Amino acid sequence: MLDQLKKELQKLANSEKAKDLSRFFKTGKGQYGEGDIFLGVSVPDQRKTARKYPNLSLDEIQELLSSKVHEHRLTSLFILINKYQKSDDKNKKKMFDFYLKNTKNINNWDLVDSSSSYIVGDYLLNKAEKRTILYKLAESKNLWERRIAVISTFAFIKNNEFEDALKIAEILLNDEYDLIHKAVGWMLREIGNRNQAEEENFLKKHYKKMPRTMLRYAVEKFQKNKKEFYMKK
Repeated sequence: MLDQLKKELQKLANSEKAKDLSRFFKTGKGQYGEGDIFLGVSVPDQRKTARKYPNLSLDEIQELLSSKVHEHRLTSLFILINKYQKSDDKNKKKMFDFYLKNTKNINNWDLVDSSSSYIVGDYLLNKAEKRTILYKLAESKNLWERRIAVISTFAFIKNNEFEDALKIAEILLNDEYDLIHKAVGWMLREIGNRNQAEEENFLKKHYKKMPRTMLRYAVEKFQKNKKEFYMKK
């Protein structure tokens, strides 16, 4: 079954698109995606392929998620999400644990953004006492674990729960990576979309020291005069 899935992805491969994706996801030496291999398969095609394999075991998903090929890893995460959403609480816990054991393989921003809030965030939605794991991830030396921490809070934000997202944003204010600045700014913007006063309470405390990219993302939906106020720090 796994070999058939890989063959399907290979048939959908596009060498020109693969070159573009390799550049876009910074796979060059010393870049954040160094060594990542792309087939050039579109995300919609990967989602369609994932839906054909709902019965893949966690061992098979593990093999796919351990691949050096980017589309193998992303497709495996789509399969995992599909299984998670159809599972009972006991099996959701297994998939939550499986995800956290595989953070080393969830190693590009699209992999994180396409999966973390749907598994980690969703699992913790009604388990506030277990959210300490997000704070450990936010303090990690691993860039992708820090991004998982902040993007996972999107599940809470959608439920109008902002506290953890704001606390993690505070932890990551001085992060060195632009990819974290963008993620934090995005989550702040999502909070503002639901409750602008909550976002502004945070901004008033921190906007003068926030990285420019983070701030720009955070105020993107503000009215012009308010946006200019914050950006003229």
